[in-house]
Amino acid sequence: MPYLKAGQENTGSIEIYYEDHGAGQPVVLIHGYPLSGRAWEKQVPMLLDDGRRVITYDRRGFGRSSQTAVGYDYNSFAGDLHVLMESLDLHDAILVGHSMGTGEVTRYLGRYGSARVAKGVLISPIPPFLLQTADNAEGLPASLFDGFMASARQDSAAWMKGFLDNFFNIDKFRGTLVSDQYYQSCWNIAVSAAPTAAVACIPTWETDFRADLPKIDVPMLVIQGDDDRVLPYQKTGQRLPGMIKDVQLVTIDQGPHAIAWTHADQVNAALMKFIA
Repeated sequence: MPYLKAGQENTGSIEIYYEDHGAGQPVVLIHGYPLSGRAWEKQVPMLLDDGRRVITYDRRGFGRSSQTAVGYDYNSFAGDLHVLMESLDLHDAILVGHSMGTGEVTRYLGRYGSARVAKGVLISPIPPFLLQTADNAEGLPASLFDGFMASARQDSAAWMKGFLDNFFNIDKFRGTLVSDQYYQSCWNIAVSAAPTAAVACIPTWETDFRADLPKIDVPMLVIQGDDDRVLPYQKTGQRLPGMIKDVQLVTIDQGPHAIAWTHADQVNAALMKFIA
């Protein structure tokens, strides 16, 4: 199994697990909290069939990557992506992020530029800025994130259960768009994440990406469901046109946060049209 060294924590290496399949233009898929690279199983075959080289990886703390106690901030996350891009010597790449993974795409382009990147895709995005402040009235109050932290610390399993229920809008889609078997597999991945990561990732949801967005100089696609209960559409994706130079917004009617699974046909059609 291939790993990349992304740093050091005390006596151990911080290793990022990745998979690299196919040939052609590289597409890098970056999963969200609290899953792993396996979250892209409805996109990988389609991209391979289209003649793309497809790279997925597990973010630090999740899946088969190192379960560190450090580095849960977007400069570190973007640094891990930078290591992958440099180590695999990727060029003309398409970066695709979901949920927290959209923060990596945004911060990477803002910090490292687009020399290796052709286009970017943000699915159920976390930018531009979720936290409510004096100059960001559209954000969510800090007390909400504090409550998330308290819940995750008190009972991480219960926290993950509630989070996944909102991730899939499970009250609407269980047994139809989300099978019990798939929900269980996601649960297994979520509860296997590093305990530190489960809590430490929550403050990163308050990251301000507004300085990164104007630096993005490649075409971008935003895809989001208008019934996203994790990252509300009106406070995230709907705000991005006008904040990025070249951006298309595709809104999926009644789509939840997990549209890459529940509404894969619509997501895949928009993705393929954009990268064609």
